[in-house]
Amino acid sequence: MSRIGENPITIEEGVSVVLDGNRVDVTGPNGTLTLQLPEILKIEQKENELLVTRSNDDKFSKSIHGTYRMIIANAIHGVKEMFVKDLELVGVGYRAKMEGTTLVLSLGWNHPVKIEQPEGIKIEVPSETKVSISGADKQQVGEFSAKVRGLRKPEPYKGKGIRYSGEYVRRKSSKSAVKA
Repeated sequence: MSRIGENPITIEEGVSVVLDGNRVDVTGPNGTLTLQLPEILKIEQKENELLVTRSNDDKFSKSIHGTYRMIIANAIHGVKEMFVKDLELVGVGYRAKMEGTTLVLSLGWNHPVKIEQPEGIKIEVPSETKVSISGADKQQVGEFSAKVRGLRKPEPYKGKGIRYSGEYVRRKSSKSAVKA
């Protein structure tokens, strides 16, 4: 059984944490995140460390203890260094560009797909086939990246689609390659 929740969280240099009951405000050079902990969990600060404790040992308390500890640790890391997801567009005619705060994707359809940049997310297009999504909130960055990837998931026959940088797409052979 994991004991992640019992580990203290180190507050990094340049990050300030304000505790107000079960509300945690984390502020750093890349923004501010506010987290609300359930009543079962308590948080306390000792010098430059945070300690999350639970009020009882029932199954639900144990299950969320480590989860919320990691959410707070990710918030501290995110406001300091930001989380980044890189996407690659693979396919003939698959392109990306930014028009103001709108991501415009050409994905082989007869119309471009336009996605508005959400608050707290920064989108960069270093080249026509690469998109970089960054932000302080790990969950928000992951959800937005998955939304963009979901527009054209990589397909197994030609490998076309939007994939995470470094993602391996398992290829299948076509029916014509199979001879009786």
